[in-house]
Amino acid sequence: MKNITDSFLSLSYWPSAGSFGFDTDILATNLINLSVVLGVLIFFGKGVLSDLLDNRKQRILRTIRNSEELREGAIEQLEKARARLRKVETEADRFRVNGYSEIERKKLNLINSINTTLEQLENYKNETIQFEQQKAIHQVQQRVLQQALQGALGTLNSSLNNELHLRTISANIGMFGAMKDKKN
Repeated sequence: MKNITDSFLSLSYWPSAGSFGFDTDILATNLINLSVVLGVLIFFGKGVLSDLLDNRKQRILRTIRNSEELREGAIEQLEKARARLRKVETEADRFRVNGYSEIERKKLNLINSINTTLEQLENYKNETIQFEQQKAIHQVQQRVLQQALQGALGTLNSSLNNELHLRTISANIGMFGAMKDKKN
């Protein structure tokens, strides 16, 4: 630090006659050259640097605005997607409820149809049983009647002799004759 202050102090002792020479003090000359270069850069480069910084600032602001617009667009799309999701969930719930209701209704219809079919089958079964019972009773009656007639014929044939047979025929002829006379 002492060297730097010494170099500035030595500047005040320079002769003003305008002699130009080389200063062999490297630190002093570099500091002067550096301050001249910095002064020139600041004076002439201030506008360029300011323009560069302004351009950079504008690009950053533009990027921020674009990011904000994209963010707002993404938020809007997210809200639309959420609304569609809510709508789809509501519709899915409605379909689910309607589906369950439809399934329950079809199940009840199927149960009712099966019950009706079972009742019809039960009725057919009962009618068939009654028909078969009546048929069997009729067959038994006919068989009993046939057996009774055969038994009666057998009894009549065995108990009728010729004399009784002739008297029965004559009595029947007499009855037919009396009936004929009554008609005339």
